[in-house]
Amino acid sequence: MLSLEEKIVHDGLALGTQIVKVDSFLNHQIDVAFLHEIGQEFGRLFADKHPAKILTMESSGIGCAIAAAQALGDLPVLFAKKTVPSTMVEDIWYADVKSFTKGTVSRAVVARKFLTAGERVLIIDDFLAHGEAGMGMIEICRQAGAVVVGMGAVIEKEFQGGGARIREALGDGAELHSLAVISQIRDGVISFRH
Repeated sequence: MLSLEEKIVHDGLALGTQIVKVDSFLNHQIDVAFLHEIGQEFGRLFADKHPAKILTMESSGIGCAIAAAQALGDLPVLFAKKTVPSTMVEDIWYADVKSFTKGTVSRAVVARKFLTAGERVLIIDDFLAHGEAGMGMIEICRQAGAVVVGMGAVIEKEFQGGGARIREALGDGAELHSLAVISQIRDGVISFRH
């Protein structure tokens, strides 16, 4: 998505060789009009997969998932919580997920009543780096017996290997689509794979 690449270069910031900050438009402050464009692109890419629900990770994936859900016919959006709140008294599906940016491990949880066997699930997230969040959401779907029909990432940092892990875990029939794929960051310059 060329407009996303341009937005990353113009409004984002490369930190070292590993981190891209896009907090001015995606994961701290949200450019709602641009988020709508992102949702429309996910809708175009995944319409033929006929998902019944979108799964994402709390919290920065929620906006992207909602935009995609609207483009796909106002699907329900389910987000994995990174801590078990005291109000979550029902049975849960869970996976332990390591955060690349925070260096912590969280238990991602979803109430069993919201994710059931046979449901067609599209996973959407803002970033794909090492693939930990995506792998956790795939694991949660497998526990529930849900069918992962694909995964969409707004930004993939290809050089960190998560995309390859996710593609292997998805297997046949489900695809990973990343809207912008960063191949490297060097001397403050972000390079994209097209």
